[in-house]
Amino acid sequence: MNTQRDVRERDFHDGWASEIDPRTVPVRQTFAASTSPEPRWLLSQLGDLRGKRVLDLGTGAGEAAVYFALQGANVTAVDLSPGMLDVVRCVAKHHGVEVTCEVASAEDLSIFEAASFDVVYAANVLHHVDTDRCLGEVARVLRAGGAAVSWDPIAYNPIINVYRRMATEVRTSDEHPLRRADLELFKKHFRHYSSRFFWFSTLLVFLKFYLIDRVHPNEDRYWKRILTQENDLRTSYLFLESIDRGLLKVFPSLRWLCWTVAVVAQK
Repeated sequence: MNTQRDVRERDFHDGWASEIDPRTVPVRQTFAASTSPEPRWLLSQLGDLRGKRVLDLGTGAGEAAVYFALQGANVTAVDLSPGMLDVVRCVAKHHGVEVTCEVASAEDLSIFEAASFDVVYAANVLHHVDTDRCLGEVARVLRAGGAAVSWDPIAYNPIINVYRRMATEVRTSDEHPLRRADLELFKKHFRHYSSRFFWFSTLLVFLKFYLIDRVHPNEDRYWKRILTQENDLRTSYLFLESIDRGLLKVFPSLRWLCWTVAVVAQK
């Protein structure tokens, strides 16, 4: 551990890991649910993963790591939290696949040689770290022509910022939702990148959780609830998603008021 921030992040995620039942981690649903648009889009950009060397950076409970292993990839999962990596091992065993697990910071991947991976996947990672330093390390461990894919929350939506002020027990104190300048850093480290923004009018789902379901943000992680409640949300979510596609096409500036941005970058 190099910084107090690393220690805080590790301790927070070790505590979260102790609450997770590996049998309930939504591996396939994460990439198939209507309410999981970012992973669905990123998966569509990656193509066939069989035989590819994939690094799942900041793996968390291992949804992506195990899913990619099920697709035939050779997967290495990295996290600051040993507790989360214990969960990943159990999730992988439950699904009958192997995932290599390593404790490391997303800002220091020196345990890996340059050009070690074909794909680096980072879900909800960049807003926990020094974005510039992390992207530099991601670019270093990618082979020429490899792909770095990520998705993270954006800083600007006022409703989401109210949610963040309320959800103090399910977020770490060092989080920094991405700003325009963070996306510009992809130009520094990669030859090309494309992005897509998600959750504008679909954020009405969050208001439903709070105003109708009466679930306080500290009682249930909303970004997990969108998966556990997907069957009930699917029809309304898909309708709102279709509205978002039209709105963001006609008024592209609205994209900065979305909840998340997904990025595909080529080295």
